[in-house]
Amino acid sequence: MRYAYYPGCSLKESAREYDASTRAVMEALGAEIHEIPDWTCCGASAAESVDGLLAYALPARNLALAEKHTPGLDILAPCAACYLNLLKTQMELPGDRRLTDMVGETLAGEGLEPPASGGRARHLLDVLKNDVGAETLRSHVRRDLGGLVVAPYYGCQPLRPYPVFDNPERPVSMEPLLRALGAKVHDWSSGGVCCGASLMTTHKEAALPSVARILAAAEGAHAVVTVCPMCQLNLEAFQKQASRASSKAGPVTVLYLSQLIALAMDLPKEATRLDGNMAVTEAFLSELRRTGAVVPA
Repeated sequence: MRYAYYPGCSLKESAREYDASTRAVMEALGAEIHEIPDWTCCGASAAESVDGLLAYALPARNLALAEKHTPGLDILAPCAACYLNLLKTQMELPGDRRLTDMVGETLAGEGLEPPASGGRARHLLDVLKNDVGAETLRSHVRRDLGGLVVAPYYGCQPLRPYPVFDNPERPVSMEPLLRALGAKVHDWSSGGVCCGASLMTTHKEAALPSVARILAAAEGAHAVVTVCPMCQLNLEAFQKQASRASSKAGPVTVLYLSQLIALAMDLPKEATRLDGNMAVTEAFLSELRRTGAVVPA
């Protein structure tokens, strides 16, 4: 397994624990990841509202760099927004000659061309589900997480509007992976419910009720596990405010899937990076200590 790696901005700043755990887990699984040289921001969720061309040119530049430096390799993008922007560009440029020409003019100054035959943009969850698989993952488990109840949270962007590897209305791709770690899957229907996304910074009064409902639905779980930096931030950083919006929204640990896998693999704390999380409950830590997994002091 070899991949071009596009970490994106979040994994270099607010979601460093996602980057560290992803790299460590992929290495432990025997995969090679090659970070795309000189990558830049994909535009996140803001570029499209500012400049329609920029929303395609930014991800196209990164795809072109991957095509140039890591030809033929699929592009692993753990961040849901980055994955969506890369995939959107790959899906829409070939059918729009005018847009492709405009993107080409933008990239020409760097000697780059619109991506044509490079590898597919792949989300980490897609790779873990379809390239690694639950059975292979199970063979790498060193600390069975039996006793942990985990709520899989997908959010919107990994599956909408392009349902490449799962059903956006009833996503289940995380469940066999969690069971392979020994964890029990929390019984809920909120895995694909929107957390409010960037509304948390622009219209918090609209986003907080969404977070409150998700946290309330997670009652009984030791942790919510996600694959999106924005979802993780919303569900973790705004728990206290959400609890004021709904008395049913209690505190819960919110981890990245790669962190939980790193814990089950018994990788060192530099790989799990639980010290990067803002809300890790004692109930969660107690269950980890029972398994003997490495936990922060």
